[in-house]
Amino acid sequence: MSALGPALCLAHVLDGRAVILVDAVSDRADRNPLAPLPTAFGLQGAFSYALPSSGSPKAAMQPLNSVAREDAVSWLRSLESGSVDLIVTDPAYESLEKHRARGTTTRLKHSKASSNDWFQIFPNTRFPEFFKEAYRVLAKDRHFYLYCDQETMFVVKPLAEAAGFRFWKPLVWDKQRIGMGYHYRSRYEFILFFEKGKRRLNDLGVADIIEHPRVHRGYPAEKPVAVSSVLIRQSSERGELVIDPFSGSGSAGVAAVEQGRGFLGTDICEQAVEIANARLSAVAAQTAVQALPVDGRE
Repeated sequence: MSALGPALCLAHVLDGRAVILVDAVSDRADRNPLAPLPTAFGLQGAFSYALPSSGSPKAAMQPLNSVAREDAVSWLRSLESGSVDLIVTDPAYESLEKHRARGTTTRLKHSKASSNDWFQIFPNTRFPEFFKEAYRVLAKDRHFYLYCDQETMFVVKPLAEAAGFRFWKPLVWDKQRIGMGYHYRSRYEFILFFEKGKRRLNDLGVADIIEHPRVHRGYPAEKPVAVSSVLIRQSSERGELVIDPFSGSGSAGVAAVEQGRGFLGTDICEQAVEIANARLSAVAAQTAVQALPVDGRE
C-alpha cells in the first residue's frame, strides 16, 4: 500500500497555508504539504496554496505546481507575508528592448529561431514595487535569485537593497558559446544573489560560475532547467516553496518540482502560461510515477 493510503488526500486551509489531511491508514494526519513528503510534489493540483481572502477572484486557491496568468506585482500582493522559501526569477528587463533595436539579439517580434512571439518587457520604474513585495512574501533567512544582464544589474541592485535585501554577489551563467553582439560578443548572463536574514548555502563547494549551454529553439530567453536546479539545491530543502513571478515557459518550476520542492508562478503571457503548465503537468506526473511503491511495497 502507498504511504499515503488508499484515499490520497484532502486539502483545507489553516493560517493562510494549505494543510493536508491524509487518510488515517497512513498514520500521517494533518501533514503540512510544504514539509518533506515523497509524493507530494509529483501530483500537480493535488495540493493547493491558499491565497489570502480579499473578496476578489485572486483569493481563489492556486494549485500547487502551477502558473497563473497575472501581473507579477499584483500576484505577489495576493500572497501571505513570509509564506515563500525561495524566489528564482527572470524578469523581462527593459534593456532587452535595446538589444532588439540594435539587432544584437535574434529574438525579434517573431523570431525564425522560435515559434513564440517576444514578450512584454517589465519597465525599470516598476522594480521598487516588485522588490517591496518580494521581500514581504519571502520568509526570514531565505534567498532570492534574479537573472539579468550587466546593464540591469546596476539598476536593480540598489533598489533591492533599499527594499531590505542583502546583496551577496553576481553569479555568472556561462553559456559556453558566444552569442550575438558588438564590442566582445556575449556568452554569459548574471544571476544576482540576494538574502533576507541569514541562510547558509547547502554546498559551500559550488563555484560562482555555472556552466551550461543556452536553450536553442525554445521559448524566448528561456533559461536551462539545469541552471535553476543549482540555485534551488543550494538555497532550499525538499518540501519548501519556490516561486517565480516571471515564469515564462516554466523552467524554474520544472527545476523545483524535479528537486522535490513545491512551486507557484505567474506570467502575463497566455502562451507562456499554457506552455509552463503543460511542462509542469508532465514533470509532476513523471515524479509521481517514480515515487510510487513497487509491487505494493513502500
